[in-house]
Amino acid sequence: MGCDGGTIPKRHELVKGPRKVEKVDKVAELVARWFYCALSQEKLRRPIVACELGRLYNKDAIIEYLLDKSPDKTPMESASHIKSIKNVTELQLVDNPAWCGDKESSKGDKYDDLQCARFICPVVGLEMNGRHRFCFLRNCGCVFSERALKEIKAEVCHK
Repeated sequence: MGCDGGTIPKRHELVKGPRKVEKVDKVAELVARWFYCALSQEKLRRPIVACELGRLYNKDAIIEYLLDKSPDKTPMESASHIKSIKNVTELQLVDNPAWCGDKESSKGDKYDDLQCARFICPVVGLEMNGRHRFCFLRNCGCVFSERALKEIKAEVCHK
């Protein structure tokens, strides 16, 4: 049964140490940043806009956020710097031909590759999944990988 005098508890059994800090999975963080809206936490769907900080949003979520002027509204930290629709740029994204995420019904009986991205760079062909840096031009909204912008070295959009 225990505690009958025959056992002497050790210090590590009596004293609890500090809890270990849970580490955030970097792959899950990248998936969340590149596949979900930073404001509404829904899947990204067209039209997609981006702010000057590089966060991706659904355009309808931004419009709803800007139109909601109720005093009981709590300010969203991820979009507190956006004051008007002019603070975001609508992105011109190129679809990835290898991506088949929304084409099939997901019943849980297939493997979802989290590294396969929905969009790619039109110049180099890199997938926009968070492993590579991407940039967008504020005047036209075209999205390129940083590697492509270094190779082109032009001041205007290639389109």
